[in-house]
Amino acid sequence: MENPRPSIVHVVDDDEAVRDSMRALLESYGIEVYAYASAREFLVADPAQPGGCVLVDLHMPGMGGLELLEALQAQGSRIPVIAITGRSDSMLKERATRAGAVTLLEKPVSDEALLSTLVLALTRAKFRAG
Repeated sequence: MENPRPSIVHVVDDDEAVRDSMRALLESYGIEVYAYASAREFLVADPAQPGGCVLVDLHMPGMGGLELLEALQAQGSRIPVIAITGRSDSMLKERATRAGAVTLLEKPVSDEALLSTLVLALTRAKFRAG
């Protein structure tokens, strides 16, 4: 099976600097990036492009990443989601994966960890779909 390459990544983070740095990194690898300042903004955009993946911060004002995961799960969305946080613990990781996250990464995330996790997420999504 060929290694899937992310073509579209949706970055959902209330921190503009994080959104900008992720955009720069991912675009340097030829990945199309859409950035959202909140989970609600992401849901309103209704991004259902195939081949995509979501990177979401768990700790945001208003609707956080866990609530976004739950909303996507309730909609029956199959888009892979990678949760990111600056404050992690084992219970948070368990809640995120139970809500549908592929995994939980801790900030700061290395470029290599982020890219390899994106490939993993897309591989799992392709396996589930096929």
